Amino acid sequence: MDSADVTSRITCSLERRRFMAMVAVGLLAAPLVAGAQQAGTVRRIGYISNSPSSPLTEAWWGAFVAGLREQGWVEHQNIVVERRYAELRKEAALVVAEELIRLRVEVIVVSSTLTALAAKQATTTVPIVVTVPSDPVAVGLVTSLARPGGNVTGLSFVGTELAGKQVDLLKEAVPGLRRVAVLANPTNASNPLRTQEIAEVARALKLQVDVVNAGTHAEIQEAFATMARRRPGAAIILADPLFVREMGNLVRLAAEQRLPVMYGLREAVEAGGLMSYGASFTDLFRRAATYVDRILKGAKPGDLPIEQATKFELVINLRTAKALRLTIPQALLLRADQVIP
Repeated sequence: MDSADVTSRITCSLERRRFMAMVAVGLLAAPLVAGAQQAGTVRRIGYISNSPSSPLTEAWWGAFVAGLREQGWVEHQNIVVERRYAELRKEAALVVAEELIRLRVEVIVVSSTLTALAAKQATTTVPIVVTVPSDPVAVGLVTSLARPGGNVTGLSFVGTELAGKQVDLLKEAVPGLRRVAVLANPTNASNPLRTQEIAEVARALKLQVDVVNAGTHAEIQEAFATMARRRPGAAIILADPLFVREMGNLVRLAAEQRLPVMYGLREAVEAGGLMSYGASFTDLFRRAATYVDRILKGAKPGDLPIEQATKFELVINLRTAKALRLTIPQALLLRADQVIP
């Protein structure tokens, strides 16, 4: 399977879902829900993405816009969203956050821990809504989940034991598994927390864990070369903006090495990966719009508790399992939210 094939499959799958999301947006357009701002009042917010425009990031964007409409906010009518892209460097994210502050946005929505930390460095007054950080307390974004305190609030994976469940599911899918590689990005402040969680669960399951780091495209190639030498029985790829951008490449490399891989995004499995277990990012981006609505209506971010992800999905690709000569246990298939034949 080459990168072009993988990219094509990702695009086809996401375009279908994007179309359905846009249909839903259209249906929600009128009438607007009660509580929307009076005609003529236009609010301005910022939205920072760490991945260039792609079917996947557009699906998340569409979910956020749909969430705004559910709350009565219609882009170009009563709200303007200053949408920006920042490279995967804190300095670049800081420049973009400062630009939005100069534009006098009332809220900044961010899609990664790195961008959240940069935005918090840029301002202590403009509210920041986070969509997908794993543990905002541990990385220093907030003082507590129940009462964040400062100008940051939003969604989180903390308390979901996500990484541990990925280990459990992978061990169930791969008979005789003894060694697991973990692909992490050393520049992602949340990745060490996830690798620690994986190590603790693996120890209880008598599994050996090898952490392999990659922070660039070239380092991903090197990481898979390292895994080929160490010959783990399976791998887990942590959630990270770089790995989202490199999804097609990751799926291809895993297929070339005949390596069973657990991903955090269902889209990787739809593109040919073996299996995924993780929070629905589409749901998180939709829910982020609720925080924006409450802040624009006067709520203080420090008073809005950070909510956990609540919608999780297990997806398994039987075609890939067959290529890997794996027989997925029936009990595991019955627990899956989707089984791709």
